[in-house]
Amino acid sequence: MSSAEMRATLRHELIGLYGVVERNWYLVKRYAWWELAFFVWTIANTLSIVFISKAANLSPAEENRLTTVLLIGAVIWAYLGIIFEILTETVAWERWEGTIEYTFMAPLSRPVHLIGIGLFAVGYGLVRASLVFGVVAAFFGLHMPDANFGTALLLLGVASVSFIGIGMMTAVLPLISPEKGTQLGFMAQGIMLVVSGVYYPVSVLPDWMQAISTISPATYALRGIRSAILEGATPADVWGDIWPLLVIGTVAIPLGLWVFRRGEQYAKRHGKLKRSG
Repeated sequence: MSSAEMRATLRHELIGLYGVVERNWYLVKRYAWWELAFFVWTIANTLSIVFISKAANLSPAEENRLTTVLLIGAVIWAYLGIIFEILTETVAWERWEGTIEYTFMAPLSRPVHLIGIGLFAVGYGLVRASLVFGVVAAFFGLHMPDANFGTALLLLGVASVSFIGIGMMTAVLPLISPEKGTQLGFMAQGIMLVVSGVYYPVSVLPDWMQAISTISPATYALRGIRSAILEGATPADVWGDIWPLLVIGTVAIPLGLWVFRRGEQYAKRHGKLKRSG
């Protein structure tokens, strides 16, 4: 392939990537009031978790620390939930809009399609998570004098690559099971919640669950982000959490694309692409 052809191909793929991101943004704008309702629900859900610190009868300093730990867990979980929701419900939204066949026949490579959705999910999730964190932190009057938000954002960005890859794997479930696939995707998210130490240290888990937690990117993201916000850790300080995320992300994206492609072939072969039940 000549350099001119390579540039033309790259331009085509980048236009397609932008189109996927833009399309998802238009969908969010179309249902803006629903997005606002879900944002309020996220705030309420986060508050219901963070209020646990008020019932622990701790000293003000200990309560501030526990509140921050719980808030980080709730916000990161909400962020992960947004990525899983957008990717997992990709097929369901296409069926609902009646565009699934057009989308899957579009002159767009599947990696560009899924990565475009993932990039939108990350951007949208970062905005939502930042707003939730700010609102709840202000509500409780939290003090975080040592926080290193730069390191926290770096960890979240690196972890997002893994989250996208895992989200691609769960996105295949509605393809192969139109009836219950979306619910199974949320079950996978719940399993990650249990083993990743979202609201408690991983060390309290049984040994076999701790072993599973080592392959969950959320485990490293939560541990590193808490160190950054509570103790002001730098990227060098949390390198032990960054490199596992890089490894998991390197594996998760190609594996997620492969799993989705196999599920797409299965759905087309068995006539499940446009089925709603």
